[in-house]
Amino acid sequence: MSTPAFANSDVEALFDTMPKGSRRGALALRSLIFEAAAANARIGRIEETIKWGQPAYLTPDTRSGSTIRIGVPKSEDHDFALFVHCQTDLTRRFDETYPGLFTYEGTRALLFDSSDTPDSKALRHCIGMALTYHLR
Repeated sequence: MSTPAFANSDVEALFDTMPKGSRRGALALRSLIFEAAAANARIGRIEETIKWGQPAYLTPDTRSGSTIRIGVPKSEDHDFALFVHCQTDLTRRFDETYPGLFTYEGTRALLFDSSDTPDSKALRHCIGMALTYHLR
């Protein structure tokens, strides 16, 4: 599946302002979000918008998922991150499913370095878990 073009020019501009290494990883996360949604009809359409100054991904039609955001973390040791709602148990579920595979920032984010090559299958599964969070 090819990643859809940006429907929101403001979101595209956010990606364009990211440092090169961060942007490459962030765009890979964006692709995985759309792939995970396409693989599960219960997720429905993904809306790409901006929340808290970051690209955000919602399931407006089905309301199946928790909002996912992509951004550059405050940590200088990491270049990009996948953020989930901090009041969910998603990061705990990710770690239980894939122990030791990812680096976390508490209950709010998976952190990545631009030199990382994350396990795309595991990461796509975690994204799918977030996009179906409210179906549990």
